[in-house]
Amino acid sequence: MAEVKKEAFGHLSDGREVLLFTLRNTKGTEVAVTTYGARLVSWRAFDKDFVKRDVLLGFTSAEEYEKDTASIGGLVGRHANRIAGGRVTLGGKEYQLELNTGSKKQNHIHGGLKGFHCRLWEGQEDNGGVLLTYHAADGEGGYPGNMTVHVRYGLSNDNELLISYEATSDADTVCNLTNHAYFNLDGVGEGLGDVLGQRIQLFSDSFTWADAESLPDGRILPVEGTPMDLRKPTPIGAHIDDDYDELKLAGGYDHNWIIRDEKPVVELEPGAFGYDPACPIDYTAEGLKKAAYAESDKTGLTLTCYTTLPGLQFYTGNFLHGEAGKGAVFGRRTGFCLETQYYPNAFVNPSFPQPVLRKGDTWRAQTIFVLGRKETK
Repeated sequence: MAEVKKEAFGHLSDGREVLLFTLRNTKGTEVAVTTYGARLVSWRAFDKDFVKRDVLLGFTSAEEYEKDTASIGGLVGRHANRIAGGRVTLGGKEYQLELNTGSKKQNHIHGGLKGFHCRLWEGQEDNGGVLLTYHAADGEGGYPGNMTVHVRYGLSNDNELLISYEATSDADTVCNLTNHAYFNLDGVGEGLGDVLGQRIQLFSDSFTWADAESLPDGRILPVEGTPMDLRKPTPIGAHIDDDYDELKLAGGYDHNWIIRDEKPVVELEPGAFGYDPACPIDYTAEGLKKAAYAESDKTGLTLTCYTTLPGLQFYTGNFLHGEAGKGAVFGRRTGFCLETQYYPNAFVNPSFPQPVLRKGDTWRAQTIFVLGRKETK
């Protein structure tokens, strides 16, 4: 069970106080989370040379996060990723969501003009973890239903970061939550470089084709024989600029891969990670799959991702444009995201799994990130 420290993290422009919770395990690994946007702020662990590295892009105050436009570290929702035209139909009724992305701002992304990552959450220590809660009002972002969302961040002594989501609503609504952390396994700080030399492996045989607006049209394509084939550890920069339409349209990797049903290495059992299995959030959800693996030769740090969700958006920070934080400049491709999710644009493509939360039901999902070190010879 991690130690938890709570402290002030600044104020929003309207004067509301923002808090920072820091989890520390017995290995000295630390994960910090803020109540603004339920954002992951930092993840600091010792590398192969016993140098403590922070592997997350982020900022040092609430004031900086409020100015962020790249969703850095945020919990995005009600719907992560894009919806064409911002239109969804639930129970035979069409709803128009806020339009905030696309060449003419004609589509919807990440919950609208002020998604969950731009909201102030309630936060409290919870049995060695941090429990954050947000109440979204009916009509917020154009979505129906009063929706309550809980997310719990926990850190084990084996450097496993468990993110557990739970949501309920008093009307049928949309629910597709993810975390938008940007990782750089070389370490974030002065002299920050790009991630192109770090290796990525995705446990997927197919991806959803997307157009120039990053919207899938229902086609699921095999990765075989394309630059999208990342089934073996591959330098991120090896094929990112290949003459391949999907990469050219997105400026690099920014696509949804369909996660293969792999048996996870991490076995979740009741009481795992020191959590109380009687807690209302389900920490032992079935259906956990291995989604991705990444590694850095510079630090020897590795990252493995597991999730109960069906898709993974691998994004290489193609549109980072010089945000400054932690003594570094976050330029293009200085971080990569592993956004576990339902497939984008699912409402236009009924063959995709549908991100719908029914009135009276409880939506639950889990994502686990494990930070490790490569063995040195």
